[in-house]
Amino acid sequence: MTRMVDCIKLKRQAEGLDFPPYPGEVGVKIWRSISKEAWNNWMGIQTRLVNENRLNLADARARQYLAEQMQNYLFDDKDVEAQGFVPHND
Repeated sequence: MTRMVDCIKLKRQAEGLDFPPYPGEVGVKIWRSISKEAWNNWMGIQTRLVNENRLNLADARARQYLAEQMQNYLFDDKDVEAQGFVPHND
Protein backbone atom coordinates (compact mmCIF):
# COMPACT_ATOMS: atom_id res chain seq x y z
CA MET A 1 0.00 0.00 0.00
CA THR A 2 1.24 3.46 -0.88
CA ARG A 3 2.10 5.75 2.01
CA MET A 4 0.45 9.15 1.64
CA VAL A 5 1.63 12.41 3.23
CA ASP A 6 0.23 15.91 3.51
CA CYS A 7 2.99 17.48 1.42
CA ILE A 8 3.85 20.91 2.75
CA LYS A 9 5.56 21.86 -0.54
CA LEU A 10 2.72 20.87 -2.87
CA LYS A 11 0.06 21.83 -0.30
CA ARG A 12 -1.89 18.64 -0.95
CA GLN A 13 -1.91 14.97 -0.12
CA ALA A 14 0.48 12.96 -2.28
CA GLU A 15 2.50 9.75 -2.32
CA GLY A 16 5.20 9.78 0.35
CA LEU A 17 8.81 8.73 0.16
CA ASP A 18 9.72 5.14 1.00
CA PHE A 19 12.50 6.15 3.42
CA PRO A 20 14.22 9.31 4.71
CA PRO A 21 16.25 10.62 1.75
CA TYR A 22 18.66 12.70 3.83
CA PRO A 23 20.59 11.96 7.02
CA GLY A 24 19.47 12.85 10.53
CA GLU A 25 16.45 14.74 11.75
CA VAL A 26 16.14 16.68 8.51
CA GLY A 27 15.75 13.43 6.60
CA VAL A 28 12.99 12.27 8.94
CA LYS A 29 11.26 15.66 8.60
CA ILE A 30 11.40 15.32 4.80
CA TRP A 31 10.10 11.73 4.95
CA ARG A 32 7.16 12.79 7.12
CA SER A 33 6.07 15.90 5.23
CA ILE A 34 7.44 15.95 1.66
CA SER A 35 6.03 13.89 -1.21
CA LYS A 36 7.96 11.89 -3.79
CA GLU A 37 6.91 14.42 -6.42
CA ALA A 38 8.23 17.39 -4.44
CA TRP A 39 11.45 15.52 -3.60
CA ASN A 40 11.99 14.61 -7.26
CA ASN A 41 11.43 18.27 -8.19
CA TRP A 42 14.08 19.25 -5.63
CA MET A 43 16.52 16.65 -6.99
CA GLY A 44 16.25 18.26 -10.45
CA ILE A 45 16.83 21.73 -9.00
CA GLN A 46 19.77 20.47 -6.93
CA THR A 47 21.36 18.94 -10.04
CA ARG A 48 21.02 22.24 -11.90
CA LEU A 49 22.45 24.17 -8.93
CA VAL A 50 25.48 21.86 -8.84
CA ASN A 51 26.03 22.00 -12.59
CA GLU A 52 25.34 25.68 -13.25
CA ASN A 53 27.35 26.84 -10.22
CA ARG A 54 30.05 24.21 -10.74
CA LEU A 55 29.82 23.17 -7.11
CA ASN A 56 32.39 20.77 -5.71
CA LEU A 57 30.48 18.52 -3.34
CA ALA A 58 33.71 17.67 -1.53
CA ASP A 59 33.66 21.30 -0.33
CA ALA A 60 31.75 21.75 2.94
CA ARG A 61 30.64 25.25 1.83
CA ALA A 62 29.00 23.81 -1.29
CA ARG A 63 27.16 21.18 0.77
CA GLN A 64 26.01 23.86 3.22
CA TYR A 65 24.79 26.01 0.34
CA LEU A 66 22.76 23.09 -1.04
CA ALA A 67 21.32 22.33 2.41
CA GLU A 68 20.21 25.96 2.71
CA GLN A 69 18.65 25.92 -0.75
CA MET A 70 16.87 22.64 0.07
CA GLN A 71 15.44 24.22 3.24
CA ASN A 72 14.33 27.28 1.25
CA TYR A 73 12.64 25.19 -1.44
CA LEU A 74 11.03 22.42 0.59
CA PHE A 75 10.07 24.16 3.84
CA ASP A 76 10.22 27.95 3.39
CA ASP A 77 8.15 28.01 0.17
CA LYS A 78 10.77 29.98 -1.74
CA ASP A 79 11.53 29.64 -5.43
CA VAL A 80 14.99 28.19 -5.92
CA GLU A 81 16.66 27.80 -9.30
CA ALA A 82 20.13 27.97 -10.81
CA GLN A 83 21.04 31.40 -12.16
CA GLY A 84 20.78 31.50 -15.91
CA PHE A 85 18.74 28.28 -16.16
CA VAL A 86 16.08 28.41 -18.85
CA PRO A 87 13.68 25.44 -18.86
CA HIS A 88 12.99 23.66 -22.15
CA ASN A 89 9.52 23.96 -23.65
CA ASP A 90 9.21 20.42 -24.97
